[in-house]
Formats: sequence, C-alpha cells, structure tokens
Amino acid sequence: MKQRRSLAMRFAAALLAAPAALSPMLATPAQALIVFDPSNYSQNVLTAARSLEQITNQITSLQNQAQMLINQARNLASLPLSSLQQLQQSVQRTQQLLGQAQNVAYDVQQIDQAFQQKYGNVSLSASDQQLVADARSRWGNTVGGLQDAMRVQAGVVGNIDTNRTQMSALVGQSQGATGALQAAQAGNQLLALQAQQLADLTAVVAANGRAQALQSAEQATAADQGREQRRRFLTQGSGYQPGNAQMFYGQN
Repeated sequence: MKQRRSLAMRFAAALLAAPAALSPMLATPAQALIVFDPSNYSQNVLTAARSLEQITNQITSLQNQAQMLINQARNLASLPLSSLQQLQQSVQRTQQLLGQAQNVAYDVQQIDQAFQQKYGNVSLSASDQQLVADARSRWGNTVGGLQDAMRVQAGVVGNIDTNRTQMSALVGQSQGATGALQAAQAGNQLLALQAQQLADLTAVVAANGRAQALQSAEQATAADQGREQRRRFLTQGSGYQPGNAQMFYGQN
C-alpha cells in the first residue's frame, strides 16, 4: 500500500511539473529551436560515405597509374649489355680469312679466267714446258685451297670461345631482364649470335668446297694432259721401241 501511494504521489508531481518544464520551450521563438531530423541525418551520412568511397577509388586509381608507369619504365629500359661489337669482330675475322684466298679468289670473273687459262681442255699447241708449268700452277692452286680451308677452320674454332662468353652473358641478362624491352633485346642478340655462328659455318663449307673443287679440277685437267702427253710420246720422234729385257737374278 505504501509503495502504491508513493508511486501515485510521484506521478502527480510529474504532472504538476510538466507545464513548468514546457513553459520555457513555449516561450522560446520558433526560429531558435534546434530540430533533429533523422532522415536528413541519414542522408548526410550516406552522402559522406559515398564521398569517402569515391576518394578511396581515386587513390586506388592513382596507385594503379603509378604502378603502370613504373612497369612501362621497366619495359622501356634498355639492356645494359651489347654484344654487337664482338659479333662484328668475329664476322670480320672470318671475312678477312676468306679474302686472303690464294691464287683463285672467291670471285666469279677470276674463277672463269683461271679455268679458261689453266683448267679444262689442254691446248694441243702448248709446248711441253708450258704443260709442265700449267700442271705445277694447278697443283699450287690445290695446295693453296687446302691451306685456305684449314686457315678458315682455325679462325672459326677461335671464335668459339668468344661466342661461348657472349652466349653466357646474354642468357644471364635475359633471365634477369626487368622488362619486355630488355628481354626482347637479349633475345635479338642471341639471334645475332646464332646468325654469326651460321656465317662461320657457311665460311667453312665454302672454303672446304673451294678446296675440293680445285682438287677435282686439277685431277680432271691432269687426266686430259696425261692423254695429250701420251699422244705426243707415241706420235713424235721414234716413239716407243720394244726391245729385249734381260733380268738378273742373284745366285743362291
């Protein structure tokens, strides 16, 4: 009962105090009141969140652009190693050896002239001394061609060590390339190295072919000259006169 009376007395006191509490609010002008609008507040929070999201997206975009520029710089970076000079020197050495060909050079006109003068059909009007001189000249061409072939082979073998060093350096640079341009340049230089090796191989094949061609041409001309010398031996002068031959045997 006492608790009920206490609650009733508190409720009545609250009702009596309510007008007093509301009187200051009623006395305050309407324009001075601060009104909290939950809907407007929610809209402002949503707008702020969207603005923050846009700023975050812009920052991410700038970071992506910066990384793209870094990648482009790496892709445009040149390879610090160049083997062009060494490869050109190797090719020049091989060319010099080919250019030092003895007697019959790698020239179409000189080859045609040499074959017209010293190879092919033997002249029937040539003297015996001329035939011997021509045979000796052809033999010298053959020996010179064989020597030239061996010199070219030696030069190509000498390039192997240089090629090995360059190949090792280029492969290392290719594996450590930081961008597409460096990788492409390393690949191009490896292709240039391969082309130089093919050029050396072509030079060896050409030198060997030249030596074999001179040797074959000498043999063919020597066979024709042998027939001419035999004809002269049989037709000129007394020719071959058969006779008796006496064999001497030792006594046991």
